[in-house]
Amino acid sequence: MKLREYVEYDATGLACLVNAGEVTPLELTKLAREAHDEVNPLVNAVIEFYEDAETVAGADIGLFNGVPFLRKDVGGTEAGRLQERGSRLFKGCRSDADSYFFRLAREAGLRTIGRTTTSELAKTGMSESILNGITRNPWNLECSAGGSSGGAASAVATKITPIAHGSDGGGSIRNPASWCGLVGLKPTRGRISGGPSNQDVSLGRSSEFVLCRTVRDMAAALDVFSGPHPGDPFIIVQPNRPYLEELSQPTGRLRVGVARTSWGAVSLESEVLHAVESTAALLEEMGHKLTDIDPPYDPADYSELFRATQPLFARSLDDAARTMGRTISGDTLEPLNLKLYEYGRNFKAFNPGDLLEIPRKMRFQVGEAIQAFDILLTPTMATTALPHGGCYTSTNPSISAEDFFKADVALFQYTGIFNVTGHPSVSLPLAESGSGLPIGVQVVARFGDESTLLRVARDLEQAKPWKQRQPKVRAGGIDNS
Repeated sequence: MKLREYVEYDATGLACLVNAGEVTPLELTKLAREAHDEVNPLVNAVIEFYEDAETVAGADIGLFNGVPFLRKDVGGTEAGRLQERGSRLFKGCRSDADSYFFRLAREAGLRTIGRTTTSELAKTGMSESILNGITRNPWNLECSAGGSSGGAASAVATKITPIAHGSDGGGSIRNPASWCGLVGLKPTRGRISGGPSNQDVSLGRSSEFVLCRTVRDMAAALDVFSGPHPGDPFIIVQPNRPYLEELSQPTGRLRVGVARTSWGAVSLESEVLHAVESTAALLEEMGHKLTDIDPPYDPADYSELFRATQPLFARSLDDAARTMGRTISGDTLEPLNLKLYEYGRNFKAFNPGDLLEIPRKMRFQVGEAIQAFDILLTPTMATTALPHGGCYTSTNPSISAEDFFKADVALFQYTGIFNVTGHPSVSLPLAESGSGLPIGVQVVARFGDESTLLRVARDLEQAKPWKQRQPKVRAGGIDNS
């Protein structure tokens, strides 16, 4: 197999070739290395390609038999591997054990070959850090790949691997998926376990999953990674059949709530609105019933939740620094995160009850507003990919903690709320701007109903296929200049 052939396959397709004996896992790893060497110097998505990648163990079975995989440098862990969380505070730190997520990855045949970039401590939606530099968007190198799973998104978009690990605590899978032209799902709260030591992380707002290029890879990944682990706080409703089988099931007629207005302080770009409206028209042609919806929550509540969680953030950093024998300062934390740390330590109005009451209130308000609908259709992001730098990056010394709370809520106005409520939501690459940047459209389903989400995503992928749209920078391409 040549590189130009490797980059045309999704993860499911590569696994089928391995199963048929047409290519070996070792050959796929070498092709991933070739792709990495060609494009990673341009985008800075992968911070470590394992020296022993060609001997990395993976079960010679499973839905992803032999497929190269990448791990985001925060969240799920591999025993003995570096996990630096994009931060100088954790530089050189190695994990003691495999997380349940990466145990399942290995059992499914995925071969993890390296680490991808993230914003420091996964705190912002721009993947640039003092430790690892700027991760660039392969559609336009002057723009951000998003975050905090920006390295994973850039790596998959440039075809280094067809699928990569990510995590989403407020939009950190869906934002880079939208800006890099990928499929990015945040599963239902509790669908993917954080075991054995991170169950219900971030008060249940964060979930680990993958970024990929096709709906069938998303379905296969759900089959691989779904399921409880001892210590999970609850077990949600399980699917009636494997998720891959949902792709052959009828969708039926759905009630669709459509968001055509801003849900926050950042104005909705006209091209993003057009993408939502054209998708809504397509769903209507398919026989679904559409109704416009108003913003279902108050952004001020979301900002207040951010403030209430900062004492926990500060305490977690104190504990980590103490364990490692390190000091928290401007030499170990970026300017914004140091301010958030100090804000949390000095937050006099901290009321532990707010950590329960604020999200409860938000879940109730959103639940009442959307209970009449089977799915929601919203923008993923209000804008296309933003330029590097600016006021939102954690390396910017001028941004205050309060400015960050407001900026984050505004930037992730359509995504973060569904981390609070726990609803499954996916960004699909259904449009492109006049300047050639991807535009993601978000579909949200009822709590626990990834099955409906998959069927709708399948319908949209078939009606508006995105495979033919290619980024400027891609392995095996002709525009890598």
